[in-house]
Amino acid sequence: MSGRDPILSSLLDDIRKCRICADFLPRGPRPVLQASDTARIFVCGQAPGARVHETGLPFNDPSGDRLRDWMGVDRATFYDPGRIAIVPMGFCYPGRDARGGDKPPCPQCAETWHDRLFDALPQPALKLVIGRYAQDYHLKGHTGKTLTETVRNWRDFGGAVIPLPHPSPRNIGWFKRNAWFESEVVPAVRSAVRTILDGQA
Repeated sequence: MSGRDPILSSLLDDIRKCRICADFLPRGPRPVLQASDTARIFVCGQAPGARVHETGLPFNDPSGDRLRDWMGVDRATFYDPGRIAIVPMGFCYPGRDARGGDKPPCPQCAETWHDRLFDALPQPALKLVIGRYAQDYHLKGHTGKTLTETVRNWRDFGGAVIPLPHPSPRNIGWFKRNAWFESEVVPAVRSAVRTILDGQA
């Protein structure tokens, strides 16, 4: 679903047909995103993982389970593009790096599509910005020296933007070292999400 805006609908079709990075993607291109002209919440992440690539459904993995828990939403709500847009920095699975994690998002996505896409989308009531790559793009030079510093200073963004760590199980050590995140940031995320969704009901 791409909403009622024909310009946005055409742009989303073009993104889903994109093959710019085909030579660099180990499993080939499969752009994964969801958006519409009525979404009020934007989830801005990094890039699809292997399971997301296979299913074509964003955050359809343990990272998504944790993210939905942070947001306090069920799968039906999360995958309703009329309410929630999901736009990663890289639309396709980039493959694995030498350490066993995923490679960074392909920069060609942002260079080719992101400014045009976010110009075509409505102004969100809430933007959840996940991981350093997304924060570097969306926070426009207002990040801290580390991701932890950026997330710890989440109040500085006024509530309409909330920077988050990646919800990957690989980050379990970070969650344990930064217990303030679960006690301070997660309740704020849930409250903001609920207020917006209740307003759309």
